[in-house]
Amino acid sequence: MNGPSGSVARPPGAEEEDLAFLSEYLVRPDPFDPRLSVAVRGIDHTGAPVETRVVTERALTLFLNSQEIVTMMTIGDHPEHLAVGYLLNQNMLKPDDVVTAVDYDAELDVVVVRTERKTDYEDKLRKRTLTSGCAQGTAFGDLMDVIEEARLPHAELRTSWLYALTHKINRTPSLYLEAGAIHGCVLCQRDRPLVYMEDVGRHNAVDKVAGYMHRHGIDPADKIFYTTGRLTSEMVIKTVRMGIPVLVSRSGFTAWGVELARKAGLTLIGRARGKRFIALCGAERIVFDQDLAYVAEESARHRRKGAEDEEKGGKGGKGGADG
Repeated sequence: MNGPSGSVARPPGAEEEDLAFLSEYLVRPDPFDPRLSVAVRGIDHTGAPVETRVVTERALTLFLNSQEIVTMMTIGDHPEHLAVGYLLNQNMLKPDDVVTAVDYDAELDVVVVRTERKTDYEDKLRKRTLTSGCAQGTAFGDLMDVIEEARLPHAELRTSWLYALTHKINRTPSLYLEAGAIHGCVLCQRDRPLVYMEDVGRHNAVDKVAGYMHRHGIDPADKIFYTTGRLTSEMVIKTVRMGIPVLVSRSGFTAWGVELARKAGLTLIGRARGKRFIALCGAERIVFDQDLAYVAEESARHRRKGAEDEEKGGKGGKGGADG
């Protein structure tokens, strides 16, 4: 992610001052990592030859101690964070569990999370529930308990922070912008984006953030969670489980996602693009401190690759990474 002499790596043509905010990140995407995407040649709608980048997918098998839990399709970065976050969000790893090791074997594409506590989830693994998530869409029935028991912290969301965050995230070099067909999730504090993770499935991306938070002891009470994907029941459940009081998306909502967010007391904001956003619950946390006259509309060049062509092809269609 860094260029020569510690300088910030920038895409061709990017201006120095435009990306100064990238130093605010603790972790951010590296869209030029050759392991995460490949160049593919084809033809466009006119028959002209084209070359485009497409994201990679690889299988990652997760073990908790000696038990195989799941095989996930992932782009392959941050496997340790993904493994820990997945186990936390599936309630297989408790917040107070002592993780003694997280071992990743790149040749076998296997990650093993080891804990002091003996674990056995054979019965739990038989009770999977199909969800709307991409790539690895299962959850477990007992996850609904987190909604009933939710006690999210009182927090504040200033609209000036929201507009600053979306502006920064939209300009952050990412696979989302370079190749499309991928989801991004960003952990934020006030107007600062902290941890930006991407993956082919939106809940892989959120699990990476959850794993990073757990492994680095990050307090969720004053955080904001941003996602490029839809605000589904699954996204709401995982955000609540992480203890984050605010969930924001550039995309839309599902009815069940809204219902669960209201039950949990989560602030749920969707369609956050340019000057616009819609809050369907938790509006009491929002402080309207930003003069909209000073907020720019979203630039088309800061949208994911392919989004403009999809919209021209038909409004009603769902784009891959916004879906």
